[in-house]
Amino acid sequence: MTEQVRVRFAPSPTGPLHIGGARSALFNYLLARRTGGQFIVRIEDTDLERSSRESEENILDSLAWLGITWDEGVRVGGPHAPYRQTERLNTYRDAADKLIAAGKAYRCYCSEEELEAERQAFSEKGELPRYSGKCRCLTPDDEQRYQAEGRRPVLRFRVPDEGAVVIDDQVRGQVTFECEGIGDFIIVKSDGIPTYNFAVVIDDALMDITHVVRGEEHLSNTPRQVLIYEALGLKQPRFAHVSLILGKDRSKMSKRHGSTSVVAYQSQGYLPEALINFLVLLGWSPAGEEEIFSLEALCEQFSLERVAKSPAVFDADKLNWLNGMYIRQAAPERIRDLALPFLIEAGYVPAEPDEVMVQKVGLMVQAIQEKLVNLGEVTTMAPLFFGETVQFESEEAKAVLAEEQVPVVLQAFLQKLTDGRALEPGTIKAIFKEIGKETKHTGRKVFMPVRVALTGQMHGPELHFLIPALGSHVAEVRVRTTAAEAGLAL
Repeated sequence: MTEQVRVRFAPSPTGPLHIGGARSALFNYLLARRTGGQFIVRIEDTDLERSSRESEENILDSLAWLGITWDEGVRVGGPHAPYRQTERLNTYRDAADKLIAAGKAYRCYCSEEELEAERQAFSEKGELPRYSGKCRCLTPDDEQRYQAEGRRPVLRFRVPDEGAVVIDDQVRGQVTFECEGIGDFIIVKSDGIPTYNFAVVIDDALMDITHVVRGEEHLSNTPRQVLIYEALGLKQPRFAHVSLILGKDRSKMSKRHGSTSVVAYQSQGYLPEALINFLVLLGWSPAGEEEIFSLEALCEQFSLERVAKSPAVFDADKLNWLNGMYIRQAAPERIRDLALPFLIEAGYVPAEPDEVMVQKVGLMVQAIQEKLVNLGEVTTMAPLFFGETVQFESEEAKAVLAEEQVPVVLQAFLQKLTDGRALEPGTIKAIFKEIGKETKHTGRKVFMPVRVALTGQMHGPELHFLIPALGSHVAEVRVRTTAAEAGLAL
């Protein structure tokens, strides 16, 4: 019988969900869905000073926004609850007691000053700093004396003096770590809180995790975790460490390369499907040339075999291209609804827009949808659609209104604009045809004066969307005002 794949995403709630974490969550999710397995989300909140429920909610909300759902864990429950480490302390304590009883862990009373002196000594010899094992063989009397001094011990894992830890990584191949270079590491802090390397092993083992897919930065933690698995007689998962994400300059991804949190991209008006499509290509390559994938398609195609060892480069231009493409493909009603909050925040639209305003924004979206890179840009384009006054973008634009056919064209336009017809895209197209027949002017000689009179610009959104969005009153005021400014009497 084939083992069911069980994978997990276990973020530390010390801030928002970042791009690297989102990619790890996505890869785990896709592996579970591709294999018919289970995806678990749990919270590693043992960093008591920095962890917060606010950050936890941000992470979970960001996953949900991306469309990454989980079968078991926080918010949804499951047979391995609880799913927060701070609610599992007794479980870690029991495991630690087993290690002490087996002689595989010991209490260490060294002070920070003593440890720092050790680190300096190793550094001066050109060796990798590690713990010397000073407290490995303390007698009961030694321990009593340290306790009388008020020292609170940590618990250290006793690393074998010889040998090596060999990891068959599903992305990086076989990786070997010599035990000599690891040093006895802390598994429980002096306040009784387990360290990451200890708690993660217990959680993964008890939750039957079969595959651990995470960022390359965790590779150096893996030998410590393997030693704990072996010491407790627990079944090890398969490990897969995916590449780092670098900026375009090949340095470690940071804020200078663009936003680093999912919520920041959401607030700028990126679509979740665009971000998902972008994230999966950071380290995974499809079999063919296709680069556009829905989440459903990825669930069918993803495999660890096509995850690259080499670092992935975060290309903001590619993300923008993908997002613009997804915006263009989206239903106008969806883009309208997503654009409304941006316009409300910018003050163009009231907090509770009526049906007329919603319709106006819908027409605006149809006019600019093809040009949007992200939804936040609607506020920069909004002045074209709101307000009664406009400014000429250049003298060249203003000169358009000096052409000899302009007065008769604009007069014909105003007459038809106010003849009582409902302003709809089809109506506007018909109006321009009528103007052409009546004035004997067509094409640019009709469209350009109307565009400049309405917007002050020579290029912009389609007039058959713009004019209904403005409404007859605002359109009339704009035409008369710009015409007057250009010296025309209509």
